[in-house]
Amino acid sequence: MIKNSVVIVDDHTLLSQAIAGMVNTFNKFKVLYTCKNGQELVDKFNASPQNIPDVVLMDINMPIMNGIETTEWIEKNYSYVNVMALSVEDEDATIIKMLKAGAIGYLLKDTEKTELEHALNEIVENGFFHTKNVTNLLMNSISGKNDHSITFKEREITFMKLACTELTYKEIAEKMCLSPKTIDGYRDVLFTKLNVKNRVGLVTYAIKNKIYTL
Repeated sequence: MIKNSVVIVDDHTLLSQAIAGMVNTFNKFKVLYTCKNGQELVDKFNASPQNIPDVVLMDINMPIMNGIETTEWIEKNYSYVNVMALSVEDEDATIIKMLKAGAIGYLLKDTEKTELEHALNEIVENGFFHTKNVTNLLMNSISGKNDHSITFKEREITFMKLACTELTYKEIAEKMCLSPKTIDGYRDVLFTKLNVKNRVGLVTYAIKNKIYTL
């Protein structure tokens, strides 16, 4: 049987090796190699066509070149390669960013072995895999025209209210005691959820739906 090739990108060597060992027990899959960060993967891809796998299992937080940046690079240069995120990150903002970058699946690292194998099978057979939580997130993100179907986390509402003021995003980050990157994540998630393209659209929605009052 010809097996589907898999590459694992993760900066934790022991974990990467453990995942590789697990994947190699699956009937339809074999691991080609592992990488410690996105730049290593880019170098491998550029070195030889034989290094191009069917599936990449991608961590997100990595040095030099993170998972989102690497996924964007793959989408631009090797769009036929299937990328599935395998991460400890469960924030909506991170999931949305990864999916927007081109990932066709998203799993948490505490997933069961059987679910990982199922996800890989779904990816090679159907071209995507989403857990129930990710599916619900995607449904919310594209339902901007139906205001009543959208749910917000408490910090998203706080961010929206502050976005309606004259504060810059950097000042909002300081006000909420969060990093600018986290604030960017909230902004991106809300833009997607509400189907708006800029801060004006966000403010308009907040005022119209009485999240912020003048």
